[in-house]
Parts: sequence; C-alpha cells; structure tokens
Amino acid sequence: MSDEEHHFESKGDAGASKTYPQQAGTIRKNGYIVIKNRPCKVVEVSTSKTGKHGHAKCHFVGIDIFNNKKLEDIVPSSHNCDVPHVNRTDYQLIDISEDGFVSLLTENGNTKDDLRLPTDDNLLSQIKDGFGDGKDLVVTVMSAMGEEQICALKDIGPK
Repeated sequence: MSDEEHHFESKGDAGASKTYPQQAGTIRKNGYIVIKNRPCKVVEVSTSKTGKHGHAKCHFVGIDIFNNKKLEDIVPSSHNCDVPHVNRTDYQLIDISEDGFVSLLTENGNTKDDLRLPTDDNLLSQIKDGFGDGKDLVVTVMSAMGEEQICALKDIGPK
C-alpha cells in the first residue's frame, strides 16, 4: 500500500456533536429534545407509573423548532434522550435578494448570505415591510443540528 491511497476528505466541522444525552426523567416543559431526528421544543411532558417491568415512562409532545410540526415520543424515564444544542444569534439585515435569500452582517463584520427568508408569513411580511421602509432590522437566527432559520425580528430604528 502506497501513501497515495490514504487521503481523507476534510469536512468543515470540528467534530462537535449536534446533540447531547440527557436522562428522559429530567427533561421539562419548554426544554428541547430530539424526536424522530428533528429538534423540538417540549410543550407537554407526562410521566406514567412504573409497570410490571419497572420502568416509568415519559410521554413527550414537542413542536419542531423549524417547521412547527407536532411530534410525540415515549421513552423510559431512566433512559437517555438526545437534546439538541440550540443557539440563537443576532445579525443585522443588509439586503434581501429576489430569490428569497437574505444578506446578514455578522458581529465580526463579515456577511452571511446562505439563509433563506422565513416561511412564517407574519414574520416574512414584517421583515419585507421593515426593510422596504428603510428601517435598521436585527434578525435572530436559531440554529440546531445543522439547520438554521430566522425566528425573530427587532427594529433598532431608522438608518
């Protein structure tokens, strides 16, 4: 075997996990959980009594943080669940392109051009109207498990 055969493609992340384990019995309402490989915000938790096999079960109802779909899962309370690392970052809105992408200004002065406008009609119209009126807008971007989406908007006054 020669050295030329051993080349590896370098990927763009440092190997940090997208989720971390947490015991199911300790996850509370308004926390986050991964259900069916989707990051969800927990809206309801109920715990059943121990059955004949000795495990109390936790019934989670969560809403996907990106597409607002309702998902449910039942897990023994002593088992570990995946909890997504959810980050919120504020960026200043610079431009909206015709094809639905936004141009954002990061804190270090670079631009971020890989985000689409949100699908939520209310938020979408607020962003478009505010930008059209020439207001200085700051958008909050929520990221989890490799996905990002604009989730909130702040008006910091006229330009």
